[in-house]
Amino acid sequence: MRVAFFVSLSMEKLMSVVMDYDLITVLGPTASGKTSLAVALAHELETEIISGDSRQVYRRMDIGTGKDLDEYKIGESVIPYHLIDIVEPGTKYNVFEYQRDFLKVYQQMHGRGLIPVLCGGTGMYIESVLRGYNLRSVPENPELRASLSEKSLTELTEILKSYKQLHNTTDVDTVKRAVRAIEIEEYYRTHPVEEASFPHIRALVVGVSIDRETRRQKISERLRQRLAEGMVDEVRRLLAEGISAENLIYYGLEYKYLTLYVMGKLSYDEMFRMLEIAIHQFAKRQMTWFRGMEKRGILIHWLDASLPLQKKVEQIKLWLS
Repeated sequence: MRVAFFVSLSMEKLMSVVMDYDLITVLGPTASGKTSLAVALAHELETEIISGDSRQVYRRMDIGTGKDLDEYKIGESVIPYHLIDIVEPGTKYNVFEYQRDFLKVYQQMHGRGLIPVLCGGTGMYIESVLRGYNLRSVPENPELRASLSEKSLTELTEILKSYKQLHNTTDVDTVKRAVRAIEIEEYYRTHPVEEASFPHIRALVVGVSIDRETRRQKISERLRQRLAEGMVDEVRRLLAEGISAENLIYYGLEYKYLTLYVMGKLSYDEMFRMLEIAIHQFAKRQMTWFRGMEKRGILIHWLDASLPLQKKVEQIKLWLS
């Protein structure tokens, strides 16, 4: 009965309920359907989306990062989105910059009377705004980098596990990213992170839960689709415009393995097999991060990914009440 009641609510009444929150967050692992849910919810609430994805910030890195911008269309409407396509490939965008850019968009949207929908799968980016970390730009540490230069990715990952893991470990699948993650962790070990300087945000946090086998199937299907759509050519174009192979490999996942394939260091079958495994592992790490968020005090309302889209939207409305 409450679902029917919510469906019949006027927009004015619904927004008065939503105003109990400053932000609605939709998170989940890759291939869970979180973007389509966030878009449907934003359309229903007549609001806009802020991306919480660490790689979709890069321009022209479209297929490999899974932007799927067509998902932001509902009929004739295009749901406005923010923090996608904001920096050039080759740069190393980080959580400090994300927090700064998020706050700018968040405040601008509130100034227009909108409650943003934050959507993404980069746990550290999302947690940094939900818990209000007081982050600072982390300088390079040449001595530390030199001491880690001979270590393997496995060894670096073990070192990283010894820290509090403020860094987004879900994206650490290259040596260079692992070294940078340790560099960040070491900096904050000696320069402790303070909370509370970032504005306190009252957020309803919704997670999309997808069972392991369905997730694996969707990941494999989506990988084949993106390869058919020209993901290899996208990497070739980025290399041709002067983005170094080292920088593309730094971004990990699709850009790591496709670059190695284009460079002739992997066969097509090797690339596909290794990338497929890496994405499955990435999704598992995402869920581990989200569970860690719960342990650190963030309440996540979980929705079954198999529910019809409108049912999921209606359930979120009930939680908003």
